[in-house]
Amino acid sequence: MANAIYPKYKESLLNGDTNTALTGSGTTGLYAALVDTGTYTYSSSHQFYSSLSGVVGTDQEVTTPTLTNGLIDGGDVTFTAVTGSSVEAIVLYRKNAGANTTWRLVAYIDTSVTGLPVTPNGGDITITWNASGIVQL
Repeated sequence: MANAIYPKYKESLLNGDTNTALTGSGTTGLYAALVDTGTYTYSSSHQFYSSLSGVVGTDQEVTTPTLTNGLIDGGDVTFTAVTGSSVEAIVLYRKNAGANTTWRLVAYIDTSVTGLPVTPNGGDITITWNASGIVQL
């Protein structure tokens, strides 16, 4: 699978749906989840976080997210003390104050990520995004 923007996210942007903005405050905004692709398979029909399986570790906020000319970027992410299954992909999603059935999936990333794949050993996993940005809409 190659990196992809979830089509349902693009559809939500075009429709002007709620909870599509990448910025937020506190516990809302752009987040990253480490994913075991032995458990989760990308699907263009997936729309919300509740569709994910195989999440490894504790999801982390992508600080200072930006969107410039359709390019999503943000601060590097460190997942602390990660244990569990192997990680081959990252899923970006837009978290809000509601249930995870309302957290919109933004992007599936499994190629060109420094540090992936990785087998957790209880240490930290740092994801360093490409200098040119995370993913292009």
